[in-house]
Amino acid sequence: MGLLLNGSVRSAGVTFYLKKGQMIVRSSKTVAKRSCTRRQFIQRQRMRHTTALWQQLSGCRPMFSGGKSTYARFATLANRLPAVFVPCNGPLDGASFLMPEMPVSDGSLTPIKQQLGSVDGIAALLTDLKPSDLRRPEKFLLYTAEQRIEGNKPVVRFLQVREVAKEEFTEVGGRLALTGDEFADPMRGWALVRVIPSATPGEDRCSTQILVTNCRLYEQYTTEEALQQAAQSYGGLT
Repeated sequence: MGLLLNGSVRSAGVTFYLKKGQMIVRSSKTVAKRSCTRRQFIQRQRMRHTTALWQQLSGCRPMFSGGKSTYARFATLANRLPAVFVPCNGPLDGASFLMPEMPVSDGSLTPIKQQLGSVDGIAALLTDLKPSDLRRPEKFLLYTAEQRIEGNKPVVRFLQVREVAKEEFTEVGGRLALTGDEFADPMRGWALVRVIPSATPGEDRCSTQILVTNCRLYEQYTTEEALQQAAQSYGGLT
């Protein structure tokens, strides 16, 4: 081609490079099929869902510490969730699922144990907080997520993150709870996060919390049948 090449150039599927003073020409195309073992496919699907969850949570200014970045720490925790399998380039592409134990925050403060239940017949978010905890210089943020079906696609939406006033808590057997009909919704999930604000932006301290929910829509996408159908849409397992 009348060129002196140092390194490599790709043109029309051919790579040119100089090796020990000689010009080497070889094909730059490969017909090898991308490896997709069962283990690799499960991990890729898990990462796909982790990314989809983060896209929803990231708008709520989530607090995650201890990783290279906020997202990296979230991904480390979210990758422990069950893998969900959906086909590519179809109506379920980009789907996200509300799941128990989805990470919402990660920090150094004592986690709040919480579960769904009832108080005097009213749905409630039960915690292990004591009345004395309300006298500390802390605030409590309630994250609310909802599983929606948009078109034919399941999508998680974070409805709000709000500070809970101390007057909203109800004492039950020496522990605190939040009550209300909203906690009976099987398509929603909640996480109460303990926060100590800092005068320096971005340095608030928080507790490590996960969502509690009764939503089980995701389970039908964790089966062997769902795995095989999704894998076929990607060209099958190798």
